[in-house]
Amino acid sequence: MTDRQGEDAFLAAYDPRAFEPIAVTVDVVALTLRQGALHVLLVRRGGRPYEGAWALPGGFVQAGRESLDEAAARELAEETGLDAARGLGRVHLEQLGSYGRPDRDPRMHVVSVAYLAFAPDLPEARAGSDAAAAEWVPVEAVAPQGNPDAATARPMEQDRPAGIHGGGSGRRSGEAPGDGASRGAGPDAGFDAAGFDAGRGAGLAFDHGTILAEGLDRARAKIEYTPLATAFLGEEFTITELRSVYEAVWGRTLHAGNFHRKVLSVPGFVESTGTTAGRGGSKGGPRARLYRAGDARLLHPALLRPDREDSVR
Repeated sequence: MTDRQGEDAFLAAYDPRAFEPIAVTVDVVALTLRQGALHVLLVRRGGRPYEGAWALPGGFVQAGRESLDEAAARELAEETGLDAARGLGRVHLEQLGSYGRPDRDPRMHVVSVAYLAFAPDLPEARAGSDAAAAEWVPVEAVAPQGNPDAATARPMEQDRPAGIHGGGSGRRSGEAPGDGASRGAGPDAGFDAAGFDAGRGAGLAFDHGTILAEGLDRARAKIEYTPLATAFLGEEFTITELRSVYEAVWGRTLHAGNFHRKVLSVPGFVESTGTTAGRGGSKGGPRARLYRAGDARLLHPALLRPDREDSVR
């Protein structure tokens, strides 16, 4: 028997039912700027478990039909209306991490691969087929940066059952909308910041508060040493507009002159278009120069957050 024949015989006799079943989902931390503030895309779950609760967009990977990256892009497209013809290609999408506690989901063992996405001028959110509603919600209303617990709270530390996880409605093929345990408000209600427990992420379904906090940490760190802040902007932008991205993501006000000097001192970060904005600033004066993203993959020297900059001096 040849090696090929031996391999074929092994696969023909292989029984996947000999192992405990496990499912794979993707969840997406999608960020964009709206009216100068950092927003995250949330969906209100249309089915149990956690029916009516707010969650990150996501769902089960279609086994045998799509990769993890394709599943994340599909889930993002469902809630934004973007596709290959309508700007999905301009969205920066990267893996954030994997979450695999055996008790993440009350239905079965679910391993979730989380993604971080951001892009400029993302359209109004729209609920996909498995969600009751979708909204762009200010990050400050969900995970305020000033609260130290927002980035460190783990599922076992929260007041609700630990490690329960899912995305979108979380329904699998053949599962009725009413199956499972129910938590949260009615599915038709809009996002209520006043009634949301942002401090420990307990307002989000499953462990999505932890995933969101880790996604925000990743975004805040990556714009220090990579040019990904430009992914929040259009093809051409001013240094002032770039500074507004850093201020929104970091939650800090930056000195305009110092920021301008630092950006232009980093080789390959931005390059001049040779043109200027259509009009001057609100206080008059010359029109601002326009820039585009340069060819740098890493920023050297890095643009450190003010608190980190002080600590390394």
